[in-house]
Amino acid sequence: MLFALMIALLILPSHAEASMLEQGSTGEKVTELQETLHKLGYLPVSPTGYYGSMTEEAVRSFQSDFSLAPDGVAGPVTLQKSNNVTTMAHVVHGEARGESYEGQVAVAAVILNRVRDAGFPSNVDGVVFQRNAFTAVIDGQYYLTPDRTAYKAVKDAHLGWDPSYGSTYYYNPEIATSQWIFSRTPVTTIGNHLFAE
Repeated sequence: MLFALMIALLILPSHAEASMLEQGSTGEKVTELQETLHKLGYLPVSPTGYYGSMTEEAVRSFQSDFSLAPDGVAGPVTLQKSNNVTTMAHVVHGEARGESYEGQVAVAAVILNRVRDAGFPSNVDGVVFQRNAFTAVIDGQYYLTPDRTAYKAVKDAHLGWDPSYGSTYYYNPEIATSQWIFSRTPVTTIGNHLFAE
């Protein structure tokens, strides 16, 4: 019995290996990563599901821009950052797809500002899925497929552009129903959204 267990452990990849994508990797996880890299403008070709030299170079560029060690290997930290970008792109698309590009970057910046603010969860998933935090999550628009513009807005916010000037809230004053949101201190207006602290 012990011998069979030892053989099974040798054959099955470890959790760490299963969450590591590198040259020669194939499959759905590679395709998902490539889709994100393609929409961000790092991968100039459509996803293939094969992790070759172009994907490695795209991962290196992504890692460099997103403050990760640029080794070209998509380990757990790189994959989590890629997932965060996709989550944020869903929010940007769901909340601000009709707004200017600046307005979309500002929405992405609000998410990052919340992650850095001790009054909010300390990670992207925690911020985005916090109860009643984003209308797009509540009404299902979060689940629409984000376009490249939403991904690029997230990238620009990560690179430091914050048109919201540090805001942790935004709302459309014409359609907002929560009286509480009107108590926040206005910072700037971009399109239909008022950004606030």
